[in-house]
Amino acid sequence: MQYCVSEKIGVWENINFQKNPEAWKIPVFGRTFFPNCLPFACVCGIITAMFSDTHFHLLHTAERGVDMSEAFSALASRSAFFALEIGTHCDDLDARLAAADSAVSAVRDDALRSKLLDLLYFSAGIWPAPEAIGARFEQVAELERRISAARSADTLLSFKGKKLCALGECGLDHHWNPSGADNRSESDFSAAMLTGEAELFEMQLELARKFGLPVIVHSRDAFDGTLSCIANVGYDCGVIHCYSYGIAEARAFIDRGWYVSFSGAVTYTKRSKMPEMTDLLRFIPRDRLLLETDSPYLAPVPYRGKPNTPVLVELVYRYVADALNLPPETLSALVDANIRDLFGIGR
Repeated sequence: MQYCVSEKIGVWENINFQKNPEAWKIPVFGRTFFPNCLPFACVCGIITAMFSDTHFHLLHTAERGVDMSEAFSALASRSAFFALEIGTHCDDLDARLAAADSAVSAVRDDALRSKLLDLLYFSAGIWPAPEAIGARFEQVAELERRISAARSADTLLSFKGKKLCALGECGLDHHWNPSGADNRSESDFSAAMLTGEAELFEMQLELARKFGLPVIVHSRDAFDGTLSCIANVGYDCGVIHCYSYGIAEARAFIDRGWYVSFSGAVTYTKRSKMPEMTDLLRFIPRDRLLLETDSPYLAPVPYRGKPNTPVLVELVYRYVADALNLPPETLSALVDANIRDLFGIGR
C-alpha cells in the first residue's frame, strides 16, 4: 500500500484505493468510510475532528516562550475536536482560565475563536508535590470549593457551558530525580510523606466521585501504590495519563475500567524496544485509548528536547497509527469517540 501526503490539508491519502476499493472499508462511528475518503469526509464535515490533545499545561507552555494564540489557531484551523488543559494546584484554575481566555481573544479570526471556545476544556487537581502533600486537607478543601463554583457556573469567562470536565492531574510519583525539573528526591519522602501522598490521591478520587468527574491520574514508578489507592476508594472512572508501564499493568487498569493515554514519549522508543512498544499499543482496547502531548514536556521526535505544544500531538497520532496499522485520521476518530465517552462531551 502506498501513501502520499497532501501538504495543503495535512492528511494521508491512499493512492491505490481504486484498484480494490472494497478492501479498504473502515467502520467509523457506525458508518463505513474508505481511508482515502477520510480527507474528503473531514472537509465535508462528516468527520470534523482532527488530532485532539487530552493533556496539556497552558501556563507552563507559555512560560517556555510558546505563543499560545498561534498554537490555538493551529488547533482550530485543523478543526481539532477537543483539547484538555490540566490543573496541578488547588487554586490555579482561575489563572489558567484567564490565560486561555486571553490567548483565545488574541486570535483575530472570528471563526477560529468560536471553534476554540468550543474545543477547549479544563480540569482541576493537585499534583503530588511535597508542599501539597503536607497541606493536603486544606488544599483538597480549597479544590472542592473551586470545582463546585466552576461546575455551578454557566460561563467561565468567555467559555460557555460545563467546561470543567475532569479532576486532576493527581496521583503518585516515585521517580526520584533530584536534578530534574520536579526536583524530586527519595530522601524527602519519609514513610509519613508516602502515606500522605496516598491520602492526597485517595481524597481526590473521593472528590471526583462526589462530583461525578473522570480522574486524570499521574502515576510514575508507582504502579502498585496507584492501583492500591484506586482499589481502596473503588472509583474507576478516568485515564492513566502519559502511560509508562507494561502490558500486565495496563491489563490491571483496563480490567477496572480505566482508559490509557500515550504521549510523545512513545516516539523515544529505542529500536531494540520497538516490538515491545508495538505489542503494548496493540494490547490497549481501541475503546480505551487516548493520546496527548503533556505540553510543554515530552515533545515527540524530531522535536525532542524542545518545548512541546498541543499542535505536535499529530506526531503522536501518526506514530501510534503506524503501530496499529491504521490511517491517522481513523485513529483520530476513534480517540474522539473515547473522549466523548469518558468526558461526556456532547451529552
